[in-house]
Amino acid sequence: MATVYYTAASLDGFIVDQNKSLDWLVSRDIDADGPFAIDPFLASVGALVMGADTYEWILHNHPGDWMYPQPSWVLTHRDGLVADGHDVQTFAGDVADLHPVLCAAAGGKNVWVVGGGDVAAQFVSAGLVDEMIVSYAPCTLGAGSPMLPLRSEWALVSSAVNADFVCAHWRRG
Repeated sequence: MATVYYTAASLDGFIVDQNKSLDWLVSRDIDADGPFAIDPFLASVGALVMGADTYEWILHNHPGDWMYPQPSWVLTHRDGLVADGHDVQTFAGDVADLHPVLCAAAGGKNVWVVGGGDVAAQFVSAGLVDEMIVSYAPCTLGAGSPMLPLRSEWALVSSAVNADFVCAHWRRG
């Protein structure tokens, strides 16, 4: 079991553009059966955590039933954020206090730190992220939300090309 930050980024390290859009990402080709694809990764995940902006993006772009069967948490101080019918819990505290809950809920599987970058930075800063998997899109955004807005050291485990993306698996250095 590991805690993994699995994300996509532009070549200049942004996960959303200055308009909080992922249009630059979702318009790209990726092989669902290729290296570092989302479905095999999701099969390894037992629980997930994300920030309020990521949750709101999902709400607006994937309306209806909650898209993940795994226990899910949103880090937020906002009341009333979770949509009716979504099996999602909120948490407003130190991620070091939440992490054991996530690990227990994961039942021996991985914990997925979905993002955004500020959420991932909280987990990395607390020494709780073991691995990072990043799919780099062939574009630069020039501005937006950084993938990981803090200094940290990583060791490359493996890399591969999946359609339009260069994908890299990193382990905490």
